[in-house]
Amino acid sequence: MASAALQQRGFSTFKGDRKRSQSTSVQATVQSPSLGESLHRNGFAVTHTGAATQTDVGRSNFEEWMVNLRGEDAWLTSDRNLEWFTGKAPLPGICPGVSPVDGGIRSLPMPNLNKVTREETQAYFDNSWTLVEVLFAGFKGEEPFYRPPVHGLRHPQIFYYGHTPCLYINKLLVAGVLKEPVDPYFESIFEVGVDEMLWDDMHKNDMVWPTVAQVQEYRRKVYRVVSEVIATHPSLDDKDGTAPVTVTWDHPMWSLFMGFEHEAIHLETSSVLFRETPIPLMQVPKAWPKLHPSAGRSSFCHGSPLEGEAFPKNEMLPVAGSDVELGKPRDFPSYGWDNEYGHRTVKVPDFSASKYMISNGEFWQFVADGGYRNEKYWAEDGWAWRRYRNMKWPFFWVPDGPQGSMLFKLRTVFEEIDMQWDWPVDVNYHEAKAYCAWKSEKDGIAGRPEAYRVITEAEHHLIRPEKARPEMMKRAEDDRALCVGGEEYAVPAPEAANLNLAYASQSPVGSFPASPTGHHDSMGNAWEWTEDHFNPLEGFEVHPVYDDFSAPCFDGRHHMIMGGSFVSCSDNGASGFCRYHFRPHFLQHSGFRLVSSSSAAPATLLGSRYPLEEEEAPTQNNSAAGTGAELAGAAGYETQRLVDQYLGFHFPASQSDKVQPIISHSHAPEHALRFPQRVAKLLLEATSTGSSSSSLRALDVGCAVGGTSFELAAGGFDEVVGIDFSAAFIGAAQRMQRGEAIRFKVPLEGELQADVCAQHEPNVDAAVRERVSFRTGDACRLKEDAAELGTFDGAVLANLLCRLPDPLACLDGLQAVIKPGGAVVIVTPFSWLQDFTPKSQWLGGYVQSGVEVDSKEQLQMQMEKRGFVKLSEHQMPLLIREHRRKYQYVVSEATSWRKA
Repeated sequence: MASAALQQRGFSTFKGDRKRSQSTSVQATVQSPSLGESLHRNGFAVTHTGAATQTDVGRSNFEEWMVNLRGEDAWLTSDRNLEWFTGKAPLPGICPGVSPVDGGIRSLPMPNLNKVTREETQAYFDNSWTLVEVLFAGFKGEEPFYRPPVHGLRHPQIFYYGHTPCLYINKLLVAGVLKEPVDPYFESIFEVGVDEMLWDDMHKNDMVWPTVAQVQEYRRKVYRVVSEVIATHPSLDDKDGTAPVTVTWDHPMWSLFMGFEHEAIHLETSSVLFRETPIPLMQVPKAWPKLHPSAGRSSFCHGSPLEGEAFPKNEMLPVAGSDVELGKPRDFPSYGWDNEYGHRTVKVPDFSASKYMISNGEFWQFVADGGYRNEKYWAEDGWAWRRYRNMKWPFFWVPDGPQGSMLFKLRTVFEEIDMQWDWPVDVNYHEAKAYCAWKSEKDGIAGRPEAYRVITEAEHHLIRPEKARPEMMKRAEDDRALCVGGEEYAVPAPEAANLNLAYASQSPVGSFPASPTGHHDSMGNAWEWTEDHFNPLEGFEVHPVYDDFSAPCFDGRHHMIMGGSFVSCSDNGASGFCRYHFRPHFLQHSGFRLVSSSSAAPATLLGSRYPLEEEEAPTQNNSAAGTGAELAGAAGYETQRLVDQYLGFHFPASQSDKVQPIISHSHAPEHALRFPQRVAKLLLEATSTGSSSSSLRALDVGCAVGGTSFELAAGGFDEVVGIDFSAAFIGAAQRMQRGEAIRFKVPLEGELQADVCAQHEPNVDAAVRERVSFRTGDACRLKEDAAELGTFDGAVLANLLCRLPDPLACLDGLQAVIKPGGAVVIVTPFSWLQDFTPKSQWLGGYVQSGVEVDSKEQLQMQMEKRGFVKLSEHQMPLLIREHRRKYQYVVSEATSWRKA
């Protein structure tokens, strides 16, 4: 769409991206910048048509976003009348999900996609559509629609008012259900939200947005279009309800149900932004559900909240470890986001977890003890966030007394109420981890394996009710989200929970029944932060209609959250299959519970497989949808571009007329080519592959696409096992093992690429390939997987050590799987970066007590502690091709070791 066509609509052109909005200067909408500046100085706002209207002349400061204040207060400052609602009005008998008892609207059960009818689909659409409009009826006046969030990391709410209808149209267009847009301009500016990369990644919301009335009219049009699709599209022909339709991943109407669940996501994320908006700009909508009855209690402490009175005593309950199966079956009859599908088995050791989520009262003790002032409890990035935001207590705590009195009220979505000390505290991941460190110190377990942390995804599954554990959910009736709606979720029953907007607030941490393990609120009330990075399961694939929903966030910078909150509906937390995530500084209706274990946390951490981009760290300027995601960690390896790059790197015999390993020229560094093969040669030299009568086994840790593994087999190993965290790499390696023809792209210059067929080295034939196998695995869990892997005569760890979240755990694993007399080759440039390895886990590269700590010396000390003797040391260069005239030259330290 040409920008000129957009400007004819009277708006400045704008295109946002997932990371940050690229906002256009307001002055672009007026003929003269000086005129615009003059209007601003004199208390006028420039409108989208270039006209000017006088604003509040009492304002002492003008901010760019205020150009959007155009006199709409008259119809927005009081309770909305029925004209506000562009779909069904929230009245009993009119809109599905509205209670005839209290008039509140709540979410319906998720649709069973094996039994889809037009009537039930329209009812679900009406309910989700009106829920959003009831939420937005809570804004008083036009200002809250345009005022940026206090943290500046999200669009103003006018964007989200238009975003959910926009997605319906755009996804139905992509799926081929619709043939033309409703409003091309709106479907551009409202298309993509923001995913702030860092807590200080601020931007200005200074574009001239449409008026509330214009967006309301757009919503009205979209509602009619979507309703027409439901009523007439042939793929939903249910023979007047007598022949329900089945909707699957490949069905065109998957895009429609995608819109429904996307709306549930933004109902909750917008409610958080509402909770951050100043109280004078808020009003409680008539049809909004009521707060939990406990909110009506007067504050039941007038000083320090006392354990056992203001909040319950929390205790650590033991949980027996077991194997946990993650992943949603492809044939389960409900909508699922792409990250839910696939499979992983996680071995969970025994652990203990707090009976309750951490309450406001418990967290008050941390605040009162100076927890927000003491850097020692905070991770480096968490402390930087705390200082930048000048945080002194949780965001939703409202000071209610003289400075230093430690008296607070509590902010809910629309109201301030007396502090509820027994409700779960709302904090981000940084705050949760700081509390864990403080509590560990108080309980005398700081620095020990049993020190407190937050829960992991797999551990969370073990403390849930059965109808929220994926391995137990085989039929529609096994998922409670498909069986009951909002009001019913809280009806007294063994699996009752504060979900699906049964209430419009949190509730006391012990007010709903415990799970079979004795834990309360494992589902509902507040999300729980986990140690896991948001990650793909084995077999992950994007959906073609929404190919950037999950993948850009597999970056090692998003932490998973589990269990859902009081606002969470359907597949956005109410279903046990849900796998959701946020950045660690992000505010959500989220808290945490304490976990303690003598074993390493069974968490999936990304950022641990990074051999080819060794010298290039992610920066906040990278686009999260492009190379930023690729450079941020293991998730990048799920992109085809990097698979192609690795194929070229590991299989240098793959050439064409246009592609050579390096352009021929004087002093060309050809000695740096064939790095995977040269690494294999080091292990072959350290291992007697020709003299042993027994079968020799080798392990290639971080094998990528397998070049080193095949060379080890060709050199004399009888069996080679390659493991890598990336399913995409393992898939390519397995295809090479089967002898399939794999074609990949090699960059030449600009947009030019050469098409190349991957070729093995001449010494790798079918017999050699038969001796090699590949599997996904975690280098930090070799010890835990030792029984399954077996023992090996040799192992290779190439350019991996300084990209692991826990390098010593990997060395422990090598000790466990290498036979006495076996050899290990470790190749590493010691490029330590906190993006991949917490500084506390670096082997060296830092100053301690005024003394420089050297990685090479520390590696030798750690290997010797584990019974290894150094055999040799080499400087090993490697050459990484970016395009035919640009390369990276890296010199790694290569050491060989023998286990005594």
